[in-house]
Amino acid sequence: MKNHPVASTLVLVLVLLLTLVSCSAAQLENPVGERQQIDLIVEGDYIVSMDATDSIITGGAVAVNDGLIIDIGASEDIRLRYQAAQVLGGGNRIVLPGLINGHSHAAMTLLRGIADDLSLFEWLNDYIFPAEVAFVDETFVRIGTELACWEMIRGGTTTFVDMYYFPDTIAEVVESCGMRALVSATVIDQPSPDAQSAVDSLTKGRTFIERWQNRNNRITPIFGPHAIYTLSPEQLKSTREAARDLGVPISIHVSESPFELKYTKDTYDMTSVSLLESIGFLDGPTIAAHMVWPNAADIEVLAERKVGVIYNPTSNMKTAAGVSPVSAMLEAGVKVGLGTDGAASNNDLDMWEEMRLAALLQKVSNMNPEVLPARKVLAMATRDGAAAIGLADEIGSLEIGKRADMILVSFDDVHHLPTYDVISHLVYVTDEQDVESVIVEGRVLMKKREILTIDTDRVRLQASELGAKIQAALAQGLKE
Repeated sequence: MKNHPVASTLVLVLVLLLTLVSCSAAQLENPVGERQQIDLIVEGDYIVSMDATDSIITGGAVAVNDGLIIDIGASEDIRLRYQAAQVLGGGNRIVLPGLINGHSHAAMTLLRGIADDLSLFEWLNDYIFPAEVAFVDETFVRIGTELACWEMIRGGTTTFVDMYYFPDTIAEVVESCGMRALVSATVIDQPSPDAQSAVDSLTKGRTFIERWQNRNNRITPIFGPHAIYTLSPEQLKSTREAARDLGVPISIHVSESPFELKYTKDTYDMTSVSLLESIGFLDGPTIAAHMVWPNAADIEVLAERKVGVIYNPTSNMKTAAGVSPVSAMLEAGVKVGLGTDGAASNNDLDMWEEMRLAALLQKVSNMNPEVLPARKVLAMATRDGAAAIGLADEIGSLEIGKRADMILVSFDDVHHLPTYDVISHLVYVTDEQDVESVIVEGRVLMKKREILTIDTDRVRLQASELGAKIQAALAQGLKE
């Protein structure tokens, strides 16, 4: 049977039309050719970038590959350009940088509630220091730090600055759980769980830093001299010289309480800041925790020396340490971030609570509701916090080329109804339970509220068992 010429022509035309339709559809789906294969796309109703212009993208997405942000924009555009192995997001979701906890003592989660309602000096000397000598060892630090990382990940914290004993153990936990941290080797001139003196702790700290400096880019080993009242000027100078020699920053408690204010006045006839300046201690990257009692001259020094200050409102209130002059420091150009301090003096590691209390405490202490507005306090927990700890080029905002540290916050809960201002809700409404997913350097640490990088059942059991032993020992001690 012969083919009919008209029928053949019609078939050919139909094939051509189908081919054109198919090609047009493909071009519409991917106008620039093959979509790039990447690791992750994170989508949200809003992308709160916390960049220098505070840009917010409605219906946006962040493209991530090899741990870095490679693109950010409208979700439909990102989907056209990239094919991701994993996509996170959904309706009523906000994407923003991970929160930065600029000062903590992570393992002290195991001392949560051990001594409350005391002045800072009494709390430290009569309860905390003795308890640490009695109970803290490498096992304590491992379990306590895992517990803290679990709590921080759940609440959307992706980076923290820690100061405690057995820093190798802390770094190992951070390496395993996937968070980012500056881990301080504590230097203190008294017998401690991991050293006998300032010289001993400085020597061991140097070994720790040399071991970890180039091991993992999420972990920055640093020195953590405790305070002016636990170290002599010469010991402080030696610590700075060691830090300068190794090229690492320092984290230290400074001007924290009325006790310290009186101590430095009586002992040196100076303020804490002026003493540190006089011995050259501030001549290098410094993270100053608390900074409750600087005077006007101190604030000028902090700005000139580019000291990063970490404001810890909850801990400062609980120990009646005072109200930090944050607004004055910000006006002078001081870099100020936020921190929780340890769970033994807070008593949690909730950065949302710190944001809320940071703003409210400054407003009432200055009797000015315009002080520390929501956008600024959110910056202190992200972009400004990164600057205060020396990581502004890597984290703190969602920008192309930066590390992919970000969180997804759900606005499904009743307390987000209705939402008129996303920034207002993030600062004044959001709490830990609203955090849905957490990503650090492109790795998903928590997905839909399930922790993926910590064996939480094991940590729960071990923390409970160790807590029971500590409680029994304390009870026995009280009986004696």
